[in-house]
Amino acid sequence: MSITISIVEDNRGTRETVAALLNEAGGLRCLSVYPTAEDAIVGIPAEKPDVALVDINLPGMNGIQCVSRLKTVLPKLQILMLTRYEESDMIFDALRAGASGYLLKKTMPTELIDAIGQVHAGGAPMSMKIARSVVAYFHQAAQTTSAMENLSAREEEILKLLATGYSYKEMAEQLFISIDTVRSHIKHIYEKLHVRSRAEAAMKFFGKQ
Repeated sequence: MSITISIVEDNRGTRETVAALLNEAGGLRCLSVYPTAEDAIVGIPAEKPDVALVDINLPGMNGIQCVSRLKTVLPKLQILMLTRYEESDMIFDALRAGASGYLLKKTMPTELIDAIGQVHAGGAPMSMKIARSVVAYFHQAAQTTSAMENLSAREEEILKLLATGYSYKEMAEQLFISIDTVRSHIKHIYEKLHVRSRAEAAMKFFGKQ
């Protein structure tokens, strides 16, 4: 039996090109196409395709929101993002919403067809650049965790206050220490975390949470 696929894509040319590609490939069948997320969340639950290809940049509701809504009503639906966005926040937001894979639109047709087969079989296909971004994210997270573990209990207290917007004076008053002591602790925190500003330190802190 063919793997049935629905496409959620606002660009007409892209929709038609991908639909034609799928219908020409053996073992695949494009069941439906939708120009908006709003249309997709009405039509796809009724049709129950095996796989949905979803763009992120859609008019109205975006593709990530669409994925979340679809997975609520069709938890077994396998969803592949097919988008031009390479940013880490987009990737992880899509995966958290319920997508099982993430492909860039510049993916070769043969790779797209293979990815549909993989996700239908329970895999999690990703474009090579996306997979490298995911790996880099976890490497960075591991390094941040390791660096955070080198902080003393007092330095952790100060970092938390620093990251949440306290001034040096407010930190000194909160912890009953002098402003010079606060400055000294912050200098050591910056050295241990390999950062040079409050903003960078805050990013390290919140990345650990």
